Amino acid sequence: MRLDKYLKVSRIIKRRTVANDAADAGRVTVNGKVARASYEVKAGDVIEIRFGEKTTRYEVLSVQENVGKADAAQLYRALP
Repeated sequence: MRLDKYLKVSRIIKRRTVANDAADAGRVTVNGKVARASYEVKAGDVIEIRFGEKTTRYEVLSVQENVGKADAAQLYRALP
C-alpha cells in the first residue's frame, strides 16, 4: 500500500492530500530514509513524521486496505 494511503487508513494523518504533501516536502522518513508518497509500506517499517518541532515515530504492525475507525490504531505502534 502507498505511504500516503497508509497514513490516511491508519488515521495517523487525517487526509490523504495532507499525507501526500508532507511526504513530498521531505517531512516523512521510512527506516531512516526520506520517502515519497508512492513508497510501498510493509509490516516492520518505521515511519517518522516531522511537523514543525514535533517528531513522531510509528512501527507498522499490519497493512490493510479497509479498516474501521475503532481498529485503525491496531495497524501501528507509537515509538518513543
